Amino acid sequence: MAEPIYRRVLVKLSGEYFAGPQDYGIDQATIDRVAGELIAARALGVEVAVVIGGGNIFRGVEVSARGVSRTTGDTMGMLATVMNCLALAEALQRHGQKARTLAALMMPEVCELYTRAAAEQTLSEGGIVLLAGGTGNPYFTTDTAAVLRAAEIGAGAVLKATNVDGVYTADPKLDPNAKRFEKLTHSEALAGGYRVMDATAFALARETSLPIIVFSIAEPGSIGAVLSGAGRGTVVAG
Repeated sequence: MAEPIYRRVLVKLSGEYFAGPQDYGIDQATIDRVAGELIAARALGVEVAVVIGGGNIFRGVEVSARGVSRTTGDTMGMLATVMNCLALAEALQRHGQKARTLAALMMPEVCELYTRAAAEQTLSEGGIVLLAGGTGNPYFTTDTAAVLRAAEIGAGAVLKATNVDGVYTADPKLDPNAKRFEKLTHSEALAGGYRVMDATAFALARETSLPIIVFSIAEPGSIGAVLSGAGRGTVVAG
């Protein structure tokens, strides 16, 4: 495999993907496969941080539409991301990979509070750092949290792992004529309203000159392929 393009990345994983073939919850086989992909990336010499959504357990936006306040709903969603990070950390450790969960919310009996210094230390010591709890604030998605944390730790790129192999003009599952982009600028992604990430995440990536690579996590070896520049996906940069 070619030398990796980036030496430090942040991988943004979909919480919904963690449910595997189920409609809800955590599928252990899926988490073990993702853990293997992350360990393989680490074996390339790449420092890896991870942000995970919580949609397989709880979606704050959906519950707030049914009467719960948005602030409370989003806080509940942050807790779901902590659960996913703890599950992935366990899988990584079972396979011999050092992992550390850092949360944006204070919960000392569960995991440590996120600081940039703690994340940097884990990465420099060869560990994979799992960044839970979003930004710690309501109204911000885990996509935005991923870009924010990536900028804070000096990552070379955000690897946005989804169920499709890039950014399309429309949902390729619904529109067979949808076309995939090889490259987009941040401004083009914002203007096009492509919903693979929210506008705040794209705007922050543009402000911090941070590339976002959108690819399918369902393809075996996809993280390593993206890191080597051979993977299929869309690069949002510039």
